Amino acid sequence: IQEQSPCESSFQMACVVVAAAIRLPFAIRRLSDPAPRIRLYPSTIRSAHLRGITTASSMSQQSGETGAVVDASRNDENSAENPVDVVVQYVVLRRDLIDSWPLGSMVTQGCHASVAAIWSFKNDPVTLQYCDPQHIGSMHTVTLEVKGETQMMNLSEKLKSGGISHKVWMEEPENIPTCIATKPYPKSQVSSFFKKLKLCK
Repeated sequence: IQEQSPCESSFQMACVVVAAAIRLPFAIRRLSDPAPRIRLYPSTIRSAHLRGITTASSMSQQSGETGAVVDASRNDENSAENPVDVVVQYVVLRRDLIDSWPLGSMVTQGCHASVAAIWSFKNDPVTLQYCDPQHIGSMHTVTLEVKGETQMMNLSEKLKSGGISHKVWMEEPENIPTCIATKPYPKSQVSSFFKKLKLCK
């Protein structure tokens, strides 16, 4: 075996040290580098956020709609058990005058009778309900007709006997009964008095 001279050994040792010195920074850099970063762009974040909001909103809407259906069913059952009795005012005109007077004059007779009946019973609880600001846009008025003066006065007597408050409008100075208007009533209380009369057309 050939022995190395001291110079050759020193040279080899120096090469090893230099090589180690060269590799060391790269090894240290690899160890010190942080974990790879995941970069999220704003559009990606916004899309994911919107998807989350849409999903939550859809779930809320489905729950609300289901609840509304249940509530509506419950309300229908209550309405069936306690139906609302419509408050109505009946106005009755004379057919013989409708056929002979101008249309505007007959409309005026109905208006006069209706207002007079409302004002005459303005403190009545049902009248107050009928004219309540919350309901005034949905008034119920039924306009009917009778053949002539005799039928109108007979109707007035029938209403008096039944305890139905009303106003017979008299056109002055001729003193002609032209129209009857009741005060507002729940329909169930008064409809039977008018069931044989025709709608005014």
